[in-house]
Amino acid sequence: MTRHFHLFDRIASFENLLAAALRAARGKRSRPNVAEFLADLGSNCLRLHRELSDGTWRPGAYRTFWIHQPKRRLISAAPFCDRVVHHAVCRVIEPVFEPTFIHDSYACRVGKGTHAAVDRYTEFCRRVLRLGGEGYVLKCDLRKFFPSLDHEILLDILARKIGCRRTLDLLRLIVESSNPQEPVAAYFPGDDLFTPHERRRGLPIGNLTSQFFANAYLNPFDHFVKEELGCRFYIRYCDDFVIFGSDKRALAALVPELADRLSALRLRLHERKCQVRRVDEGVDFLGDRIWPTHRRLRRESVLRFKRRRRHLRDARRAGQTDLAHVRASLASWSGHAGHADTWRLREQLAQTFVW
Repeated sequence: MTRHFHLFDRIASFENLLAAALRAARGKRSRPNVAEFLADLGSNCLRLHRELSDGTWRPGAYRTFWIHQPKRRLISAAPFCDRVVHHAVCRVIEPVFEPTFIHDSYACRVGKGTHAAVDRYTEFCRRVLRLGGEGYVLKCDLRKFFPSLDHEILLDILARKIGCRRTLDLLRLIVESSNPQEPVAAYFPGDDLFTPHERRRGLPIGNLTSQFFANAYLNPFDHFVKEELGCRFYIRYCDDFVIFGSDKRALAALVPELADRLSALRLRLHERKCQVRRVDEGVDFLGDRIWPTHRRLRRESVLRFKRRRRHLRDARRAGQTDLAHVRASLASWSGHAGHADTWRLREQLAQTFVW
């Protein structure tokens, strides 16, 4: 495996930090901390360049909050200047790892995303049915994925491709500055009584670097599924993955092998969510319910949108938001929903709501 050297100067360069700041500010320029940084953009980027170059840069404190939809999760927001550094890092090291990722890993990659993953799911449904017989899908989920990511395993995976010592030191600083995540106490083969409490684990949901680190962390597992297990029809989006096949028993028999390989990464399958289903029954994946012939939005997704729409209406009536923001929010959801077969749903929602 080719290792890459001399990356740090590119990360810490003024030009890279300037481009990273502009990218990090997209859609957020009106926020006070972002506006403050942009008001003196050149000086702030030069300060970050000096701090990175002389090794004095240190991550700031996270602002944390909980979200409860679609499930309860702790979100961590880094200071904006730290997010600039995260973008600067990813601009340089993502191209190093991108050629090593499998085609069908869809989270947080250019040209991928949820809609592309759902399109690929539909394609695989149809291809497995064309093979003859029944079509089945094994749907799996990882238990507490981001809180479970082991720091030393992650840094070892990164070091297999990165040979630049200063870059590795910067990555270690970012990883080890992660704020405490949800508690995870799990034992794996070879552990003693204290191992789960001694190993550092957990990455903050909300960091750009965390999304990239997650892809790098599971990349060896992706190659195991594709190359060692020989699963042609495999899709992964973050901690959700599916495997298609014509033999229900063969798919079910994969679960112990998958769990064993994940244990080497100190990860666990969510056993209750590992199911083998017929593809023509319609299976929930990434917010849609998908059949080989069509797809619908999940009922929970529609209910969340209705709650959001009521909140926007009430906020507008109270003068807390303007019509432009409301229209942008509704257009965003409509664009998302338009990737499923939802024309009649969108018409009904538009006609039955009083603003």
